[in-house]
Amino acid sequence: MEAYNYYLIIGGMPECVVAWMESKDPRQVSQIQEELITVYENDFSKHNGKINSGRILMVFRSIVTQLAKENEKFIYGVVKEGARAREFEEAVEWLVSAGMVNRIYNVSQSEHPLPVFDRLDAFKLFLMDTGLLKHMAGMDNSAILLKADYQFKGALTENYVLQQLKGQFSVEPRYYSTSREEIDFIVQHGMEIVPIEVKAGTDKSAASFKNYIKKRNPTHAVRLSKREYRKDGAITNIPLYLAGKLPVFLD
Repeated sequence: MEAYNYYLIIGGMPECVVAWMESKDPRQVSQIQEELITVYENDFSKHNGKINSGRILMVFRSIVTQLAKENEKFIYGVVKEGARAREFEEAVEWLVSAGMVNRIYNVSQSEHPLPVFDRLDAFKLFLMDTGLLKHMAGMDNSAILLKADYQFKGALTENYVLQQLKGQFSVEPRYYSTSREEIDFIVQHGMEIVPIEVKAGTDKSAASFKNYIKKRNPTHAVRLSKREYRKDGAITNIPLYLAGKLPVFLD
């Protein structure tokens, strides 16, 4: 199993990694993931203080559906029909602070310094572990092991990439989205702003990404995919299994 597919199934939870190293049995790993999710959900009511634990649970369980949408922007109405931000924003903050979810903001401008351009009302939530996300989505490990095309593949891969990107840069990743453009991730490397396109397979089509590059002519533009390392015009393709080493390719 290639490293990327391994990570989608196992994730980074120590219990799951140890189980895989000892048994090489995906079913045993899935059982541990199920137990971990149950433990986390049960703990919400014990450590939430004054925040409604039911709302925390609803937000947590909505992550899969949020990421499965064509537009992955977090929408409160997906958590509960007709819901407003004021009802669930504290639950979101609790999950972010607890490290259960990773939040990335949309930026109004892809310029240095990125945090200045955060749109605080527009963000995406990703789960803190890709293996757990895979399990919460009800995905059978065979779909990944057999390298089949399956629903949710793109969202799972983006969750994986974000996990790899976090901690590599002094400024946390953002994303850039307008009515005409959608860039999966934007990172700040020194004063340089680097757009990143994520592909779950080997497909090179990315009209929005190419238009962004043509308009802004960034020093680096990265496509993370299952293709091997290569320069493709203005785009540098980096294999997904090297997403955790991105700065090496930018210096």
